[in-house]
Amino acid sequence: MADPVEETVAAPPPVPAAAAEGGSDTPLPVDPPADAAASPEKVIPPPPAPAPAARTLGFKLLGEDTSVHKALGGGKTADVLLWKNKKTSAVVIGGATVIWVLFEVLDYHLLTLISHVMIGALAILFLWSKATTFIKKSPPNIPVVQIPEDVAVNVSRAFRNDINRALHLFREIALGHDLKKFLGVIVALWVLSEVGSCCDFLTLIYVAVLMLHTLPILYDKYQDKVDHFAGRAHTEACKHYEVLDAKVLSKIPRGPAKPKKQN
Repeated sequence: MADPVEETVAAPPPVPAAAAEGGSDTPLPVDPPADAAASPEKVIPPPPAPAPAARTLGFKLLGEDTSVHKALGGGKTADVLLWKNKKTSAVVIGGATVIWVLFEVLDYHLLTLISHVMIGALAILFLWSKATTFIKKSPPNIPVVQIPEDVAVNVSRAFRNDINRALHLFREIALGHDLKKFLGVIVALWVLSEVGSCCDFLTLIYVAVLMLHTLPILYDKYQDKVDHFAGRAHTEACKHYEVLDAKVLSKIPRGPAKPKKQN
């Protein structure tokens, strides 16, 4: 007689209910992978955005390391032109608009305006000072206004530096040292003469004030696009200049060379 332990047969694996009932067409649910079950909130990260190469490569209208704020001189003046101090910028634009309306629209004259303003201010202050003696109140406190010496010196130095730089540029052009500067100055003066023939000096100053308060902030906002188009224009201008230099300008005798600076 055989041993009962040896006659034990392993039981077959359990058959799914759907398969045991005759193989229904309904698909069986598939268990998710172990990794997905362990981290259900795992999401594939999006590809990293490309680095802003326009800030470091290509043509830069103001230079590689020069910001708009620095190009405007920095300080309070740059803050006003870039509308970082909105109240002061609005006051400047409003004052320029009022002056332009007075002189251009109402046909006021500068000497007449200054005289009327001074008459009104002096009359009000004089009557106010006299009235305080009758009503027994203190007279108006009119501060002493003086121009500080350091402010006058700094302003004169700034004008002196600008004038000397312009005179040096004109001298270099007159000596024929730089042909590009010569052409650039001639074109700029011609454009300025055409603009001056279309409007008077006050309107030109008013337009310049508006442009100084709009163009820098627009360039600061869209610097990449402006630099892209400026680079393309600069490339085309260089190509045309090379053709002009090869055909015409190379045949023009140049002026004496610049003297080298001795150490």
